[in-house]
Amino acid sequence: MKFIVTSEDAAQRLDVFLVSQLPLLSRSRIKALMDEGRVQVDGSVRKASHHVETGEVITVEVPEELPPGVEAEAIPLEVLYEDQDVAVVNKSAGMIVHPGSGITSGTMVAALLHRFGGVAGLSTVGGPLRPGIVHRLDKETSGAIVIARTDEAHRKLVEDFRDRRVEKTYVALLHGKIKGDKGSIALPVARDLRRRSRMTARRREGREARTDWRARLRFDAFVLVEADLHTGRTHQIRVHFSALGCPVVGDTLYGAPRQERVGSELLVPLDRNFLHAARVSFAHPRTNRRIEVRAPMPPELTGYLTVLGRAAKADPALIDAALKEFL
Repeated sequence: MKFIVTSEDAAQRLDVFLVSQLPLLSRSRIKALMDEGRVQVDGSVRKASHHVETGEVITVEVPEELPPGVEAEAIPLEVLYEDQDVAVVNKSAGMIVHPGSGITSGTMVAALLHRFGGVAGLSTVGGPLRPGIVHRLDKETSGAIVIARTDEAHRKLVEDFRDRRVEKTYVALLHGKIKGDKGSIALPVARDLRRRSRMTARRREGREARTDWRARLRFDAFVLVEADLHTGRTHQIRVHFSALGCPVVGDTLYGAPRQERVGSELLVPLDRNFLHAARVSFAHPRTNRRIEVRAPMPPELTGYLTVLGRAAKADPALIDAALKEFL
């Protein structure tokens, strides 16, 4: 792949520039590619400390082969849409998208390799551990995720995600009473320096992030919202609503209780986040035809909302009406 340095990116270190251009590759992966001589600036290998200049052409070669230990697995996978260039999968909660942090099996990548006939059926731009992976969903978040099946499709989709031409709509149940019927949250998202597994909206040096939301249903101390992402920061929706004092139900990492209580009734734990990627819309990378794919809300979420509503004596018809569009 090739990048041309713009005036806005000039003066950055080469490794910092590549991290911003290749969000699906880890820093260690980028460093390894540089150490192997697979990164060149105007045809020459440069050190990570090289400061890029306007107009320089940077090429990156990503090897296609999968390393030992990453194998296809016959894991059930719900494919919502597929053609020779792309696919959209309805990821289940509890499934990790790709290997990492010591996890090498049971991932969505393993399921994709089995479903699409190995690495030949998926893009390789994201590196050997992430064939086909254009973007991610958190482990306990379910819903629509776009998969690239060719390198050309992958590059185009990454560009569209970066330029915010991909539309993503989520459904979330919040713990608390958010003000208003709709709103926009524009708070920077950064790594929490005290708890590295978390992100935070309290650091000024965080990356720009925006979430628009609309309330779909209210009862007791809960509100069901539809949220559109304009940026794709790590844990963005979870961080933004937690910052407003309304964490996603089930999201104990960001302040939600493990078990919800309605009056004197203590509900059974949800054991996942009540967060679902319900819709994704994007331009087909080859034909430019607009594609919209909807992922039905899983039974554990609709069932939980029904039980919660019953405990709160909410009108079942209102719950059904709020969920109708997402079933």
